[in-house]
Amino acid sequence: MQDYLQLFADWVTYTILGLVQGSPLASSVNFFIYDSIKVTLMLAVIVFAVAIIRTYITPQKVKKWVAGRNEGVGNVVAALLGIPTPFCSCSAVPLFIGFVESGVPLGITFSFLIASR
Repeated sequence: MQDYLQLFADWVTYTILGLVQGSPLASSVNFFIYDSIKVTLMLAVIVFAVAIIRTYITPQKVKKWVAGRNEGVGNVVAALLGIPTPFCSCSAVPLFIGFVESGVPLGITFSFLIASR
């Protein structure tokens, strides 16, 4: 996939835009096109995956998992739930807000947020 993205960025930069290969401007434009597409694709996959996960793991389920346990165990459970969460705030913040709204204790909620970052 990465090779196809680079070929596309090269094609746009050098063929469509007609920039001279090796020039600072051409390198900058090529890098921008390649990374913009790559980041957009990764973000789309991450948002899709988080949407599927949020369908099955609701804030209410998390509250049930951490309710009735001491705070240390709740923090560990929340951190373990936060670790596989993607690295961007597009998924961590909505989950954090959902946890707060469903009544998950704030300390445990922050354990999730810190682990997901």
